[in-house]
Amino acid sequence: MTHYDVAIVGAGIAGASLAAAIAPYASVVMLEAEDLPGYHATGRSAAFWSETYGGPDVQPLTTASGAALRGGGFLADLGSLHIGRASDADRIDGFLEEFAGSSVALQRVDPRAYIPGLRADWTLGVLEASSTYIDVAALHAHYLAQARQGGVTLLLSAPLQRALHTGGRWQMETGAGPVSATILVNAAGAWADAVAEMAGVAPIGIAAYRRTVVQLATSPAAPDALPHIADISGQFYFKPEAGGRLWLSPHDETPATPGDVQPEEIDVAIAIDRFEHVVDWQITRVERRWAGLRSFAPDRLPVYGFAPDSPGFFWCAGQGGFGIQTAPAAAALAAALLLGRAPDPSVAAIDPTRYAPGRFAVLA
Repeated sequence: MTHYDVAIVGAGIAGASLAAAIAPYASVVMLEAEDLPGYHATGRSAAFWSETYGGPDVQPLTTASGAALRGGGFLADLGSLHIGRASDADRIDGFLEEFAGSSVALQRVDPRAYIPGLRADWTLGVLEASSTYIDVAALHAHYLAQARQGGVTLLLSAPLQRALHTGGRWQMETGAGPVSATILVNAAGAWADAVAEMAGVAPIGIAAYRRTVVQLATSPAAPDALPHIADISGQFYFKPEAGGRLWLSPHDETPATPGDVQPEEIDVAIAIDRFEHVVDWQITRVERRWAGLRSFAPDRLPVYGFAPDSPGFFWCAGQGGFGIQTAPAAAALAAALLLGRAPDPSVAAIDPTRYAPGRFAVLA
């Protein structure tokens, strides 16, 4: 049996980015349950980068990731417009107040100047010009390649079946055979609590939710200059795609059992109904529909750090829908915590204790 310094359960964006970050300093194996990495969440992302997405406690991770993502060519101009009706004035004010002390540039605008065919009752808008497209597939592939070049072993079709901590090591049974490691990293996304329980570690209440996206053809076609459009009350978002197509989500968060989730017709219908109450465009065709998993800790913040009840068990989970846009900073922060090294300058100003797993003992 090969022994590794670190075994990472999960090869989605969380596991792959962390593996790439620690590869120069440790021997690493990634254990991926599926026959392809990033199948359930990373591969089904809505693919945009927004500094306000996830709220003010996630924003520092997103902002700190911007330079690396731009430098790697993973971002492309888009912009985001948060819109509301007159009845949403308090929500608009609250949104602006939330980020008033941050570096995020937000500007009140008239949404009619940005959205042709906008219905008359949508009169409020806040422009977040820094929001961009993000090439999720390229970013994930980059981390996997970087990990491979650093000597990381990737085992596919290798679900964790058993984990026992004995003699200062984790002895694990997987679908690809036995594995031994000093540190076990839980980057299993929606399965994070299940992995913890398998390892005899207290779960922290990470729950999985289904998110639906549909691709539409419309008349008129979505303009190339259309920004990402988000309802300030969280009822929908949509953004333009190549060829005049549109990606639309009802912003659903339906509790789900971890697995291969599929879109429900009711969620597709709700998305279309909400869209038709925003613009006067005609939907000519629903071309694609899919659903993905998003997993959140009880306070909806990510979890990075060693478990208080097991010093050899490291959490890298609960990243919701913002795991991709925060990947560079999250990996740098988690790597510093895991290796006991000084943090990279890009995340040195971020307090990691806000994401520590020990906070749930206080919340309980």
